Amino acid sequence: MSLMNEETRRKLRELNLSEMIEAIDQQAHDIGYSSIAFEDRMKLAIDFVYQKKYNSKVERLINSAKFRIANASFSDIHYIDRGLEKEKLLNLSTVQFIDMNSNIIFHGFTGSGKSYLACALGKQACMQGIKTRYIRIPDLLMLRDEATLAPQGISKLLKKFASYTILILDEWLLDDLSEEEQYFLFELIERRHDTSSTIYCTQFMKEDWHARLGGGVHADAMMDRIVHNASWMFTGHLNMREFQAKKRKQF
Repeated sequence: MSLMNEETRRKLRELNLSEMIEAIDQQAHDIGYSSIAFEDRMKLAIDFVYQKKYNSKVERLINSAKFRIANASFSDIHYIDRGLEKEKLLNLSTVQFIDMNSNIIFHGFTGSGKSYLACALGKQACMQGIKTRYIRIPDLLMLRDEATLAPQGISKLLKKFASYTILILDEWLLDDLSEEEQYFLFELIERRHDTSSTIYCTQFMKEDWHARLGGGVHADAMMDRIVHNASWMFTGHLNMREFQAKKRKQF
């Protein structure tokens, strides 16, 4: 099979189809393709391009999500003697909860693996082409403080974090909130309400939330928008940090 001329290559690159060049060059240099019908070769080339572009898109989504635990994966979740609801967790991994704009709340003690489970779920979303972002609440509030120094800074920051189909908020309610921070979080939650899904990682049970959110009208409003359309997931009785540390010592 002959190679493509430079003009054809230029046009494919201009169309952002450099993967097609790679696929056709691969076929041209492999004598095994010479006996395959043109239609079948084209199908193989298109499959090659699709997979390449899909992999690139997923990689971009995962990188832009800024996951705290980059290697988190559902295939590596430990279940034995942990007390996790495996069936419920696997059901969440289908990411169908975004169809109903439902929230997910991972709650448990320090070291129980909340962040890992949230990152693993976020990566599942990225693999389905869903725009996702992870951020710790202290980091988000630091961005808020910086945004106050720029014209329309708060508005732009809220617009950015409201745009993610799935937003993971880690260390939720870990620290006391000022009135300004309460209002900022209320505005973010309000903008995301019934339009997207938010995943919360927290040490606190639902009955503790209202007081942690300031106990006022903003607390009422945030509770109303978060918990009534949420799936709660207890992260188990096992300290995963200690478990993983012991596991590493064995090797």
